[in-house]
Amino acid sequence: MTLVASVKREATALWADGKGRSLAVIAGVWGVLLGTRMIYPVLLPYLRETFGLSLSAAGLLVTVLWLGSAVGQLPGGILADRYSERSVMAVGAVVVAAAVLVVVAAPTAAALFASTALVGLGQSLYPIARITILADIYTDRIGSALGVTMATGDLGQTVLPPIAGTIAAAVAWQAGLGFVVPLLLLGAAALWVLVPRTVESGGSHAGAAHGSLSESTARRVLAELRRPNLVFTAFIFFLYILVWQSFTGLYPTYLVERKGLSSSTASVLFSLFFAAGIVVKPLAGGAYDRIGFRGSLVLALSAPTIGFALLPVVEGTLGLVAVTLLVSTMLGSGAITQSYFSDAFPESVRGTGLGVVRTATATLGAAGPVVFGVIADRGYFDEGYWLLAGLVAVVILLTLRLPTAE
Repeated sequence: MTLVASVKREATALWADGKGRSLAVIAGVWGVLLGTRMIYPVLLPYLRETFGLSLSAAGLLVTVLWLGSAVGQLPGGILADRYSERSVMAVGAVVVAAAVLVVVAAPTAAALFASTALVGLGQSLYPIARITILADIYTDRIGSALGVTMATGDLGQTVLPPIAGTIAAAVAWQAGLGFVVPLLLLGAAALWVLVPRTVESGGSHAGAAHGSLSESTARRVLAELRRPNLVFTAFIFFLYILVWQSFTGLYPTYLVERKGLSSSTASVLFSLFFAAGIVVKPLAGGAYDRIGFRGSLVLALSAPTIGFALLPVVEGTLGLVAVTLLVSTMLGSGAITQSYFSDAFPESVRGTGLGVVRTATATLGAAGPVVFGVIADRGYFDEGYWLLAGLVAVVILLTLRLPTAE
């Protein structure tokens, strides 16, 4: 009853004073954007057939999408500091919708790659702006608010790819991807109409920073990044991204090739991983608000350490379900670390600072699937998961060493 009462209290606080409407729209569009990105792996067989792509080229296509989503976050953060976050988010959704239309109509593989890069770049405009505006709206509940948006992102990743696969099989792959365009345009319109241009508690930062992209701004961001706790936490976030992308990139393949599951069963387990995030991320964000960074992150990562260690020796569908749920608690790490960064940077450079951290960590972390694939190709697929368990254990140890104050 205590947990239920706590959840009700948080939900009421998040919805109070008209804030919930903005949170629902921001979270909903984020879910559509992430769901759109995760449609690509489902449609790769169709894209290979249509454009004559090899497996390597198909993998490169996904890499282009991920890199586009990473490298554009720094410009997105700068724009979030200089202009209205509402405008930045709406433009990002429109750019992705337009890019998806170009992908659907792409006549050549070169056009496919170029438009896919644009999908990633358009999406990269959104993440920092959503964090900075939520930090302004929820000055004392950023963890909970960010946890809700991240959970909605997992909902999109759970629901949209199976829908896309069904439509592609029944109609065509173009329809399987193109159905998100009306959702994105509707989301952009909702952002423009329902989300305030500025927020009274902190919305002035856009106007104050307007035209201030200068050497002094860069010095302020670099000065913040030199703070020991920020550097330490950025490294922790990088390790989390590395582990997360390594796991998600090859987990369905591992379940089929090493555990003997059918492709459909492996897909269900993979969806279960993201579905668990719908619950895990709001709880993790709330834990950050209540017990702080160190305690909440250690709680979120303890179960995945056990899960990765057990995965190579567990057999049977029920056992793999249990392991998948253990590993899924690491999804709460993103809500915790990003809430910390949002609190750590001054409001005037919050977007730029978050953009630097996210762009750097996501770009470097993109190497994870490649390295993990090389390990698996050399016959050490099982051992790769023990390596991931070791990396998560290192993150926990680093977190425990993090000073409580600077």
